[in-house]
Amino acid sequence: MLRVFNAVNTQIRSSACLCPSACRFLLRSLGSSSHSNATGEGGDGFPSALRKRWKDSAETVVIGGGCVGTSLAYHLAKAGMKDVVLLEKSELTAGSTWHAAGLTTYYHPGINLKKIHYYSIKLYEKLEEETGQAVGFHQPGSIRIASTPARVDEIKYQMSRSHWHPTPQFLIGPEKVQELFPLLNMDKVLVGLYNPGDGHIDPYSLTMALAAGARQYGAQIYYPAPVTGLTPTADGKWIVETPQGTIKSNRIINATGFWAREVGKMIGFEHPIMPVHHQYVVTSTIPEVKALKKELAVIRDLESSYYLRQERDGLLFGPYEKQEKMKLQDSWITDGVPPGFGKELFESDLDRIMEHVECAMEMVPVLKKADIINIVSGPITYTPDLLPMVGPHVGAQNYWVAIGFGYGVIHAGGIGKFLSDWIMKGEPPFDLIEVDPNRYGKWTTVPYTAVKARESYGFNNIVGYPKEERFAGRPTERVSGIYEILKSKASMGFHSGWEQPHWFYKPGDETGYRPSFRRTNWFKPIGRECRLVMEKVGVIDLTPFGKFTVKGKDSIQLLDRLFANVVPKVGVTNISHMLTPQGRVYAEVTVTHLSPGEFLLVTGSGSELHDLRWIEQEATNGGYNVEINNVTDDIGVLGIAGPSSRKVLQKLTTEDISDKAFRFLQCKVIKVANIPLRAIRISYTGELGWELYHDRQETAALYEAIMQAGQEEAIDNFGTYAMGSLRMEKAFRAWGAEMNCDTNPLEAGLDYFIKLNKPADFIGKKALQEIKAKGLSRKLVYLTLQTDDVDPEGNETIWHNGKVVGNTTSGAYSYTTQQSVAFAYVPTELAKIGQKVEVELLGKNYKATVVQEPLVLTEPTRTRLQKQSKSKA
Repeated sequence: MLRVFNAVNTQIRSSACLCPSACRFLLRSLGSSSHSNATGEGGDGFPSALRKRWKDSAETVVIGGGCVGTSLAYHLAKAGMKDVVLLEKSELTAGSTWHAAGLTTYYHPGINLKKIHYYSIKLYEKLEEETGQAVGFHQPGSIRIASTPARVDEIKYQMSRSHWHPTPQFLIGPEKVQELFPLLNMDKVLVGLYNPGDGHIDPYSLTMALAAGARQYGAQIYYPAPVTGLTPTADGKWIVETPQGTIKSNRIINATGFWAREVGKMIGFEHPIMPVHHQYVVTSTIPEVKALKKELAVIRDLESSYYLRQERDGLLFGPYEKQEKMKLQDSWITDGVPPGFGKELFESDLDRIMEHVECAMEMVPVLKKADIINIVSGPITYTPDLLPMVGPHVGAQNYWVAIGFGYGVIHAGGIGKFLSDWIMKGEPPFDLIEVDPNRYGKWTTVPYTAVKARESYGFNNIVGYPKEERFAGRPTERVSGIYEILKSKASMGFHSGWEQPHWFYKPGDETGYRPSFRRTNWFKPIGRECRLVMEKVGVIDLTPFGKFTVKGKDSIQLLDRLFANVVPKVGVTNISHMLTPQGRVYAEVTVTHLSPGEFLLVTGSGSELHDLRWIEQEATNGGYNVEINNVTDDIGVLGIAGPSSRKVLQKLTTEDISDKAFRFLQCKVIKVANIPLRAIRISYTGELGWELYHDRQETAALYEAIMQAGQEEAIDNFGTYAMGSLRMEKAFRAWGAEMNCDTNPLEAGLDYFIKLNKPADFIGKKALQEIKAKGLSRKLVYLTLQTDDVDPEGNETIWHNGKVVGNTTSGAYSYTTQQSVAFAYVPTELAKIGQKVEVELLGKNYKATVVQEPLVLTEPTRTRLQKQSKSKA
């Protein structure tokens, strides 16, 4: 049995914290290389930076001197920004950085977060040479161990999503696993996911190297210099107050780790982050480890939820306890972080992690005879979904955040580069909406954040299924007026705080959430709902849409600047796209001209504040006289679609809604069941339908009236999964899949919506003209593929002649045509109709064909063709 054996550990247990010098001694005993002095300035240990002339102005002030903050200062200064200042409360690395286990991995299940990890590792490989500071970087590789069939599927799923990335990643068998970690008990090992180049780095030395690099390129680093006040100015700048002096800065970046809430509160924000106790154990020398000829690969035992790596001649072991056992430091949320807390630790609790210790001893038997010399228990911060918050924050000009890092060491390098590029060029270098700080809103209360942090920590190594749902903290205050009616009838999804039906149950269905990498309990019910919409009439709750009103004397000019499409006429809706200066797709929005100069803008639920921030920023920067209101929580939306939808609605309104009187993409104010609302003739299903925008308090009454009126037409509910299948059949693009900040609208096939000849100089127009003149290197194509029990989801690898040539963006099963369909980006030479390629799904390549889109014509197109046919007859 592992034995606790160290005087330092006794001190941790008895006092709950150590003085900074003792902490630094402990860190040196744990690190992989020697460290430089605390300030990186002189050898006296005093903050000599403060003996320099205090700068009273700056282009950017970075607040926080951990690995993330120093990376930001380094990258901004290296990119050529003058007057970069970093302010650290006490000393560099104080906070979560200094006690981190320092793991580095290329692996991430997220598509573009792989790029962040990749950049970080490549930076760390050359940082010592660039700065002269040793970083203690070890790269023995790492293995994620699969010991169940579901884990094998997970690894195959992740492999299918990685081949089109530069990330080195391999599926390896038990023999290779044992070669890389010969001390492993192989009884349960089925396969491994191997990333060569992975490893671990000394967080202290990394931070000091980044700080040295920042200074080398001209940044100023001041500490101790705690920020005591933040005041916005009328011109969008900030007054940053510290005991050492005041700085006026064009922007500020909050990179303060577990102090992020305190800094946010200075300007009225309640950032949803939660400090979590994370423990890891360090053993003394183990003879079998000492005898090895090369360093062991890092292993991650996914089923038992721990990581384990070599630490000198011993082992370092870090578990993630289940949510009912792990510990939050919630007193910091209610009472604030203790003012003196920096390089301190929590009291350790070996009993809390014994379940994981026992599993580790079974998997790595040499642990049974090892002595524990240190148990480190320190704070790390979690957001509700575990991903960090990175980027500009809605509601305050020039306030940026880089907070909520559960894995700050591996994210630091890449996030520093990502934000630096964004700040310097005015747009993100690639799409990372999953870490946008504006994915959270007022619904992310402290109780919600706490329960989600507990869930996320406990689920750290849970199987990562597609269409994953996590249920802690639900529902929030964001429920539509029919949630209570529908919740027992449907499998609910979670979208930016909202509950929205994914699919509906019928007698005989296997109900509930049954995640799988293959077709599961929702597959047949989705087909039933698709047939409902194609043949009869269905109702869907679309309340989670993001909804804004824009009005004022400059509203038309603002929208003409923001959108690449023309501004619609009064009473008309169109699909419009906001582009970045480099011509990439920042957002897709439906724009409805309600009355002269007054507009309703509707976007996806996940883009609500992401889009609002962009709109408000342009309105402010351009000095437009407009009033912008977020009415998302005020307006409910019901969609009705299918060939009988007109017949049902006509029973409930005196308004003529015939095809001639109520045209496609028209908007009218009407009464339905005596409830006033705005009806827009549009449906993401591609079938005859309307979206009904109404007071959220009226949703239940409107729904009940529609369902009652539609009994003769066999009306029923349908959910977002069916809508997704129907939109794929109609070849409708989706923002976040076929288009985002990684794509331009021309390669995405959005030419119809892009009006390069309109007089207004819309954002991205010049860049698009240049892209068009240069020609495209890739195009979005529409694929059909014959599969067995698995369908494309998106982000799978495309192969041709044994080579990787592209990736899918989204996919589904087409119930109308009885085959799988997908969108994919491929080189233009492979984009012709009839081209054969292969799509990788769960380790198998399926034959696919580029086909003419769409598979199923939309209702407006079918209606037009029928009229043309009749006129010719």
